Amino acid sequence: MLSPGPAKKVTLYINEDARYRHGSLYEAVLEFLKHRGIAGATASRAIAGYGSGGVLHTQRSEYLAEHLPIRIEFVDRADKVDALLPALNEIVTDGLIEVQDTVVIRSASAAAPEPPKPHEVRRTPAKMMRVFLGEADQEGGEPLYDAIVKRLRAMEVAGATVYRGILGYGAKGHTHRRSFFHLSRDLPIVISVIDSPEKITAAADAIAGMLGDGLIVISDVEMTRIVRSVSDAG
Repeated sequence: MLSPGPAKKVTLYINEDARYRHGSLYEAVLEFLKHRGIAGATASRAIAGYGSGGVLHTQRSEYLAEHLPIRIEFVDRADKVDALLPALNEIVTDGLIEVQDTVVIRSASAAAPEPPKPHEVRRTPAKMMRVFLGEADQEGGEPLYDAIVKRLRAMEVAGATVYRGILGYGAKGHTHRRSFFHLSRDLPIVISVIDSPEKITAAADAIAGMLGDGLIVISDVEMTRIVRSVSDAG
């Protein structure tokens, strides 16, 4: 494990398309560092750059993007870095290697996993309500599904999830779809809600008065709630 104190930071600059044997050079460098026990290394891909050839490489060109620079950085003890630099220099035949003196202020280590905290499983009968409507439906100048969610929140219903469909049809038999060439403004919307039977009944009554063309479906479900203890202290 890397300890706080004097260390060396190594930065390598290589091209993304640089090869080493049968694979990419940056992957070979990472494997080498891992094999030599380096505490950790990071490879990042640049979005633009140029090298000694003076050619600017950016993501705009598909061909030039293959030559974008890869930067690999790692920090470790000075003696460890000095020992592996000759071999690293042989691997990186085309690129730049920079070494800087640095100081490790804090080193995080993998802590032992905490034992699972005790938890309580609560199962209670509940109701699931699903509301089917169209995306173009309005209520007071705003989308109806927004107005319904606000009403459910005001009624302190446990939660609601809005799903936007990509294809569907309703009682009128009209097909609503979304495609690249046809952007429907009336795609199907489904609002799903689960809560106690009493709250769902009240919510259904409230929503029924807001719907024009729509459908409300209520099903019996069993709600399982997992409550984990914050502390073992009594």
